[in-house]
Amino acid sequence: MRPGSENEVLELVREAMARSRRLELRGGGSKRQIGAPLDNVDEIDVLELTGLHGIVDYDPSELVLTVRAGTLWAEVERALATERQMLACEPLDVAATLGDAAGRMTVGGLVASGLSGPRRVVAGSVRDHVLGFRAVSGRGELFVGGGKVVKNVTGYDLPKLLTGSWGRLAALTEVTLKVLPAPEVARVFALKGLDAPLAWQCLARVLGSSVGATAAMHFGPGTVGAESLTVLRLEGFAASVAARLQALQALIGARHELHALSEAEAVGLWGSLASLDVLPPDRPIWRLSVPARQAPSLLARCAAVGDRWLFDWGGALCWLASDVDPERLRTEVAAVGGHAMLWRADAALRRRVPTFHPLPAGLGTLEDRVRRQFDPLGVFATARFAGGAHAH
Repeated sequence: MRPGSENEVLELVREAMARSRRLELRGGGSKRQIGAPLDNVDEIDVLELTGLHGIVDYDPSELVLTVRAGTLWAEVERALATERQMLACEPLDVAATLGDAAGRMTVGGLVASGLSGPRRVVAGSVRDHVLGFRAVSGRGELFVGGGKVVKNVTGYDLPKLLTGSWGRLAALTEVTLKVLPAPEVARVFALKGLDAPLAWQCLARVLGSSVGATAAMHFGPGTVGAESLTVLRLEGFAASVAARLQALQALIGARHELHALSEAEAVGLWGSLASLDVLPPDRPIWRLSVPARQAPSLLARCAAVGDRWLFDWGGALCWLASDVDPERLRTEVAAVGGHAMLWRADAALRRRVPTFHPLPAGLGTLEDRVRRQFDPLGVFATARFAGGAHAH
């Protein structure tokens, strides 16, 4: 079903309620391979929201953009680029890791998944840039959250709740985003051959300084080449970047050689990160959210020889391609206070292992209560994400 208006979405949700049907919300479908396979397809109708398309309002001077949820993010990026603006959290289109083509991610899918890119270390996550929304709940009601101004303080902060909810609370129909000016200059630098503990120490030192790096990541050996690669990015006005580069070189010291990547090399590296095509296609992929200082020791314990991995956000986000035992991995991640999301796997593993890290009993009960407030009849409860929490 492909509704062309908000009212049609409302009617279809109400019809599903009346017929005791389940609805799978879908935008471009680029992440449909995440989560358990839907074996009860006879009970589920697909509600494709790409018919809700187009920019509703864009005021570059106010740094506010309102767009219908089914609009392709690539189209929005082009509109922002004409005004030299951006969504600062740098959302990732990681469809390639799931065997799909890039460019199909919608604004609704971006918000529902809440996946932020490298700039999260300084700009915050997707949920920090969602000002407001319109949506249809599982109660068959149209409701709004937030507003269309940056200094919005009205009511409960529902935009943060719906961001990262993976379509389990409501069908988004419209989203308002806070945007920012794009940097004048971006320069990417790399250190080669550092082991994971030394790379983390280097990244932590840089992120804790006044250098203002807007990306801090480390690719393990064999991921983008035979050697490991530690990557930093500086952005801003040309004079500022030049001054901060001097500070960066002083901070790194004479022990490590800082290599400046060419524009083509930087674009290729960022493309590899966005698509995660540096990870092998024949292994499960895990997305690990952990305290940054724990990343090196955790990967040393869980990654086998030949596994491929990288960590972003100074170590707080790890991507691991491995056949590691899921229970062992989640035990290790939980022991350091983190969460392990099963990003990609074959159907058998996705049936057996919940996508999201299981919550403690108390938090799980609270999450269930919140979901029932938005969707008491389970209209959006397809069982695709049963047994887990929001992504982090």
